Amino acid sequence: MAAAEPGAAPGGGGCAPAGGGSVPVLFCFSVFARPSSVPHGAGYELLIQKFLSLYGDQIDMHRKFVVQLFAEEWSQYIDLPKGFLVNERCKVRLVPLQIQITTLGNLTPASTVFFCCDMQERFRPAIKYFGDIISVGQRLLQGARLLGIPVIVTEQYPKGLGSTVQEIDLTGAKLVLPKTKFSMVLPEVEAALAEIPGVRSIVLFGVETHVCIQQTALELIGRGLEVHIVADATSSRSMMDRMFALERLARTGIIVTTSEAILLQLVADKEHPKFKEIQNLIKASAPESGLLSKV
Repeated sequence: MAAAEPGAAPGGGGCAPAGGGSVPVLFCFSVFARPSSVPHGAGYELLIQKFLSLYGDQIDMHRKFVVQLFAEEWSQYIDLPKGFLVNERCKVRLVPLQIQITTLGNLTPASTVFFCCDMQERFRPAIKYFGDIISVGQRLLQGARLLGIPVIVTEQYPKGLGSTVQEIDLTGAKLVLPKTKFSMVLPEVEAALAEIPGVRSIVLFGVETHVCIQQTALELIGRGLEVHIVADATSSRSMMDRMFALERLARTGIIVTTSEAILLQLVADKEHPKFKEIQNLIKASAPESGLLSKV
């Protein structure tokens, strides 16, 4: 958890008394409130540790939070004052910092990473419209190279299921790694994301929609990232599984979109220096398959 630094604010605080002992504190998080205690003079770090000990199984360690103190003089919570030390009974809460709704869906190359999930040879005969999603996936990766967008690729148990299909050019991919976990959110992937400054949005495509794509998307939004699933580059063995997975994901706030929408949103302007090249990619459309009619 990356907790926000305590900011300056009126109310609360003070120096700890010389004596020892403990002070009762009510720790609030989400709908929960648990009475506990901390040593006299406990500060910000000890409060964070106590929150983790009480609610660690419910706190997403990758979210950002702010600690707030209930101020009697204002009859409401305020950001924890700088230098705050617990010297009397008090009530504190841990508040997740939310993404502003006005930023949702605003893709920019500088804050975007592409995730290509398990587009492997052994899936070819089983996945519906596999040839079409390969074609669209390759177009997306070409667009990523043109726009300088990092690409992360996984392969599900390649020893048994084969490598990424030859039609997909992985030249320049930041990371290509095998996995057995269904989700792409592996320690190596998290480390790679941490190396890319300002990442806000993930463009996700591949197979299967209701398994690896769904589990990856849910883990990513749980870490505070915005996820765009490319419907015309994502499929399953069963169209029913695919349809219900996309519906479920859309209800969670994940953006279900298309490759053309993604690429044009990333260039944003006809005057973009790469617009013509992106436009040429879009013109080389996959055959009409009926895949999008089943979203």
